[in-house]
Amino acid sequence: MLKNIILLLPIIFLFSCASLPDNTSSKSYAMSKSQESQLTMELDEERRLLGLNNDDALMMLLEDGVDAFVARVSLINAAQKSVDLQYYQYHSDLSGRLLTAALWQAAERGVRIRLLVDDMDLAGKDIDIAKVNSHPNFEVRIFNPFLRDKKRTRQLITGFGAVTRRMHNKTFTVDSSISILGGRNVGDQYYGAHSDVAFGDLDIAFTGGVVQEVQTSFDLYWNSEITYGINLLNDYQPSKNDVHEVSQILESFIEEQKNSQYARALRKNDLLSLVKKNKVNEYIGNAEVLYDDPLKIVSSRDKTEYHLTPKLRPYVENAKDEIVIVSPYFVPGDEGVALFCDLVKKGVKVRVLTNSMKSNDVTIVHSGYSKYRQELLSLGVELYEVDSARIGILKKYTDEADSSTASKLTLHAKYFVIDRKITFIGSMNLDPRSRSENTEIGVIAESKKLGAFIVEDFDSIVKDGAFTLSLKEGEIIWTQKVGDEIKTYDNDPYSSWWDRFKNGLLQWLPVESQL
Repeated sequence: MLKNIILLLPIIFLFSCASLPDNTSSKSYAMSKSQESQLTMELDEERRLLGLNNDDALMMLLEDGVDAFVARVSLINAAQKSVDLQYYQYHSDLSGRLLTAALWQAAERGVRIRLLVDDMDLAGKDIDIAKVNSHPNFEVRIFNPFLRDKKRTRQLITGFGAVTRRMHNKTFTVDSSISILGGRNVGDQYYGAHSDVAFGDLDIAFTGGVVQEVQTSFDLYWNSEITYGINLLNDYQPSKNDVHEVSQILESFIEEQKNSQYARALRKNDLLSLVKKNKVNEYIGNAEVLYDDPLKIVSSRDKTEYHLTPKLRPYVENAKDEIVIVSPYFVPGDEGVALFCDLVKKGVKVRVLTNSMKSNDVTIVHSGYSKYRQELLSLGVELYEVDSARIGILKKYTDEADSSTASKLTLHAKYFVIDRKITFIGSMNLDPRSRSENTEIGVIAESKKLGAFIVEDFDSIVKDGAFTLSLKEGEIIWTQKVGDEIKTYDNDPYSSWWDRFKNGLLQWLPVESQL
């Protein structure tokens, strides 16, 4: 029965798309890197001083949320030619509106803006997007759009396994000279401004020839047959007043937020000044961008030629000594367990940091992960789970920037390090959804200095902000050192019997392929 349903999914997808208009969006491509850009000249001068050639990647980690926001907005403010952005989620909150305001101001200066967003979180936003899109230098496109004349909830049910396959990529490129990849979407929880939850995340910014690989990927998605201009999805007719109206709204918003922590941080720093102040370290190495083809989500799941995962697997299989994995949503499946078993058997130390029951923001994903814990521990895999109460492990940007008024810490970073010299950072979780359902992107970097730094950071996190899992008489126990005291838990820390009951109940649902 299940096999028959799976075979019907492509038909369901075609049916759900039947009412979409003809996709007549014109094609456009990344601009060539131009020496007329002041930003390009400054970045090239930095590379020249370090003696780098075009094949060398100059990389900078963005660990702190406010740093990550400052980097993006300061680069937009410096842009003279183009800004290309690709995101799974783009919220209309403080950080989202400030980023939009910076993009709008760049468009007013004559910079070409291309914003590509997945449609999963855009319900009710068409008119606002269309008004932004009315600017001649600001174009917005939507990936894999829902039908506008039917309820989204109904489409998610009738098109389950088809419309539920989404673009999870996060890319950001300015003047074809510098790119940022990583785990962050656009929203307050990713940049230290959410009142309830703080996401521990990681991005990497880089320059060099590898930037062109990001642009190639972006163009592939931008010009895809399942990417639609916002003007094709609704009947709104832009008016001559739209540009003026958006300008006034954004100018007023900027004025209202002039004393926010972001505005203060931006007045003090930009990305290059963060580097000069040693708040962002630089790393040099070879780098390659790996990504799913957008055809992945409209093709059979066995069409692995469109998939990112097969390109990554050889790196993992060739590990000699150690692999450190950080994945907020970690559902290894039988295939992943077998892979880890093979690694451990050949003497590779496997260490995994993921969310605990109470730090995980997607309850059903934790149920998918938790049923593999005992088997992984029995194989010799080291498991660590984030302590949701340890907000203090997040780094502060400045003394006055309260990067965490939030009450809960959630892990959202996605990376792994092999033998402390090969690092992958991107949008991909180690779960079935990233492997087979969604599209993803990331960068493989070969740098011993970068790998060693990230592993040292991992060690610090698991020491000060995570529970260590182990087996005692066949049952899982959680331990944590707080000062000189060792705390031990027999059940998922901070959980109630009801939390654990729901977790056990969810494990019976046949939905692991969607987690």
